[in-house]
Amino acid sequence: MKLLRYGAPGAEKPGLLDASGRVRDLSGVISDVAGDALRPDTIAKLSALDPESLSLVDGSPQDDLRLGACVGNIGKYVCIGLNYADHAEEAGMPIPKEPIIFNKWTSAVVGPNDDIQVPRGSVKTDWEVELGVVIGEPGVYIDEADAMKHVAGFCVINDVSEREFQLDRAGSWDKGKGCDTFGPTGPWLVTPDEIADVDNLDMWLDVDGERMQSGSTATLIFKVPHLISYCSQFMSLQAGDVISTGTPPGVGMGQKPPRYLKGGEVVTLGIAGLGEQRSKVLPAQG
Repeated sequence: MKLLRYGAPGAEKPGLLDASGRVRDLSGVISDVAGDALRPDTIAKLSALDPESLSLVDGSPQDDLRLGACVGNIGKYVCIGLNYADHAEEAGMPIPKEPIIFNKWTSAVVGPNDDIQVPRGSVKTDWEVELGVVIGEPGVYIDEADAMKHVAGFCVINDVSEREFQLDRAGSWDKGKGCDTFGPTGPWLVTPDEIADVDNLDMWLDVDGERMQSGSTATLIFKVPHLISYCSQFMSLQAGDVISTGTPPGVGMGQKPPRYLKGGEVVTLGIAGLGEQRSKVLPAQG
């Protein structure tokens, strides 16, 4: 099942994608794809629905029908740094001995085809395709063996980053990760039953049609169950929280010479089975 949110920013409605790629309205069943609606009992209820029984929404998703982030009212947006050995190498940093955790402020979250705004004063705005994990069943001190029971679904994330803010200005990663529009999320939340092997998903990112990132979740250092268990040692995980699991090599910072987004570019990215994003980059405003 592919869950989504459609409509104008701030007024998104819940929906699902049917077998023909059309959006069906879930407003009569849940109020939003958020919070308790992502718990296992509600996901099971949604899975049992006949999509043909739901109203058809006009428009084609990601064409003339805007999609918002596939999760609403995200409580925590937890990100994992340097979780691909080859990305750590291109960043000139050691392979971590345990997961590096930082945060993306939820005010950064936008839809999968919304514009990315280069922030004022930016000189190093960068891109990162990542696998997102959405929590369904809340928990704390979760055993790794039980971790996947806490997953509502998976999604595509572009962990847009400003490297000078992140690395050169007092070393606070959060500062370069949470600027407005730095969290394109979606297009849909894909439930685990549709993903045969989350540890073997191809992922890619292009800038103006040029392939910059090409990788696979097969090379994650810390796999999804470990990340869920690890994060839950330091915080309770709640329904609708998002964990962004890290990016493969090919980011702008790793190019020779480095290459960053200035405005006017189009960034497209995707993960096998999880959909694609397409964002226009807007230059910094005075």
